[in-house]
Amino acid sequence: MARSSFQKGTWVWEGRRQRNSISDAEQLLCLMGPATEVSTFKLDLPNETAEDVEHSLEAIGDSVEIPQVLMRVIHEYLTTYIDEEGRPTYGGGSYFTAAESGEPTEMQRALDVVDSFAISIRLSLAVIGFAKVFRRVLTRPNLRDEVRTIEKLASQRLTGAMIGLMRSFTVNVLDPESQEGLNLLQMINQARQPKNRIRLEFQAIVEEIRAGLRDVTFGLGEIPDLDNDNKVFECGWSWGITKGAPQVDTNEAGIHQPHGYALAAPYAYFTAVALDCMQHLFSERTRLLGLLDEEQQRLSRALQIRYDLTLSYWSKIARFGDSRWPLENVPWMTVDGSQSDYLSLLVSSMVVLDMTVNKVSNESDPVRIGQVLEELAERARITRRPISADDPAIALHLPGFPFQLDGSEEVDGPMLSWELADFSTQLLKQTLRVAALLNRVDLRNEMTNLIDEVWEHVTRRRIEQGPAAGLWDQPSAIYPSLPPSDEAASWYYSERVINCLVAAATLIDSPPLRSPALVAQATDLLTEADHIYDQELLRISADSGPSMRDALKSAGATLRRAHDVIRTRPGTAAALAAQVLVDLDRLSAARRDASGMR
Repeated sequence: MARSSFQKGTWVWEGRRQRNSISDAEQLLCLMGPATEVSTFKLDLPNETAEDVEHSLEAIGDSVEIPQVLMRVIHEYLTTYIDEEGRPTYGGGSYFTAAESGEPTEMQRALDVVDSFAISIRLSLAVIGFAKVFRRVLTRPNLRDEVRTIEKLASQRLTGAMIGLMRSFTVNVLDPESQEGLNLLQMINQARQPKNRIRLEFQAIVEEIRAGLRDVTFGLGEIPDLDNDNKVFECGWSWGITKGAPQVDTNEAGIHQPHGYALAAPYAYFTAVALDCMQHLFSERTRLLGLLDEEQQRLSRALQIRYDLTLSYWSKIARFGDSRWPLENVPWMTVDGSQSDYLSLLVSSMVVLDMTVNKVSNESDPVRIGQVLEELAERARITRRPISADDPAIALHLPGFPFQLDGSEEVDGPMLSWELADFSTQLLKQTLRVAALLNRVDLRNEMTNLIDEVWEHVTRRRIEQGPAAGLWDQPSAIYPSLPPSDEAASWYYSERVINCLVAAATLIDSPPLRSPALVAQATDLLTEADHIYDQELLRISADSGPSMRDALKSAGATLRRAHDVIRTRPGTAAALAAQVLVDLDRLSAARRDASGMR
């Protein structure tokens, strides 16, 4: 990352695509993500920077220079994506493509997109937290002023992104007799029940969600027909600011709220992206460091309502009914009739997030999700080889899964398209999350086996030559029928790999699982060790040698340590107890020899 991005003392922005507000943020998050989310990779306190981390980033400088360079680069980013009046912009730029023929116009490339809002929230929170900590160790007033300026710019970008998300949220009310309504009911009707019955069951499970959405008017306005219980609906985020979205009242100056063009209907991808980024708004780190100002806290509360309602909606829809879940009927079908394994993966991600946030109490649901992910890995030819050179599953990886951005054609140009080419990293991230939900050793082992297989697939896609060697993405290394990709780094894919590694670090950092069988074994060993230890205490004579007394004292300390860890690390407790038993046996033998006993 350092070698590719920092060449001859200059930060190099462009990767595989031309610069845009999303790609540049992805590049920065390849460093800022681990530096702010994994304690062993922190860079904001130079005296505490790990030696291996400093060595890896030596192309940028030493532990003192690295955060200073990062602050300058971040300042450049924050002052690049602003308009003439200094207000943050969130255009999709080169990530927009034409759905059929032609090229997107400059006006279209400047359209706000949810991806930019989402990654701006993640980056801004990382920058504000990083700057708050780094500023404490600065002694030069000019440097402290520069860092304060960066904090202010990042905070302004954060506010704008939150408002953008507010104005991109939508509720799509459907007539159950329309084709879209029929598609929704068909997707959730896995038990082949009569249409009227399935509609009534739908009404029952979304009743509280519908009631909650009726009160959501801030940044959304009135929702026609939502009060009509005979209608069905879906909620989530469109690809950008929706057409007719009202302005959000805010006390924050310097925030542009442009006219919206996006279709007022949820897209599974942008809904999943929005939900994922908002975790950072509600995280413990955000609260402890006080990263949100008063206005942002107000916006955060409004987004929290949308977050909770949307997460609940998709989780209930995906697991509708008492038999087979709609999610298990791969591939998922959206209300417009589109079907894809990628859509199943996106809906899976929302269900997994709901289980994570709401602390699922049983393990059967995560296991079922894990089985869906395993099937998707096979269908996408990640854990199975392609059937042929033109296997249609290969297209999921390159060029990816495209979908049209309805409403974009109104901005003086062709219908725009958005391509998703991160199936493998999305699958890896969700598998890591499912593994974290499982508390049985055998079940987690099944998931970690899948994690290993997907990770092997991802590592084989690394670029092997050029300045970007070691980064991603080169899918032709696995699928020879695909054309070789540019040797420049794909920040789109590389950042997603780094995000998976952060999730892996979080999983590894969690306490090890407790096997009931191992706990029982450790308890039995400790019981025997305690008893023999007490016997030795009783039998040892006052005039025993110092070596014998020291050995007994050491055994007692080891036993106490075993008792301390048996609840959290039974394997360690068992090993310590076994060690004590061996030491006590030697002590007993030595005592017998000293007394002449056989």
